[in-house]
Amino acid sequence: MSHFVYILASRPGGALYVGRTTDLRLRLQAHRAGLSAHTKKYNIKTLVWFEEHASFEPSLRRERAIKRWRRDWKVKLITDANPNWQDITALVPA
Repeated sequence: MSHFVYILASRPGGALYVGRTTDLRLRLQAHRAGLSAHTKKYNIKTLVWFEEHASFEPSLRRERAIKRWRRDWKVKLITDANPNWQDITALVPA
């Protein structure tokens, strides 16, 4: 089973949300439907970065590490992979 670590943004340089899930498409639907208080409050709906892991433990360690990062490190991670901060939902594996 795949595990995903992901970052959502409200806009380029805007509010960020770091999360982890086994079903990224379903989790994105929940965020966009306003089922997460933080993403609803700050209108965070754009998937700007994600990575896939083969198992639970590495995904958990990666999520926790990224959550502890300084904001500018997160911005660099996003910008290196997605310079225009475009929604990359179409790249999520089925």
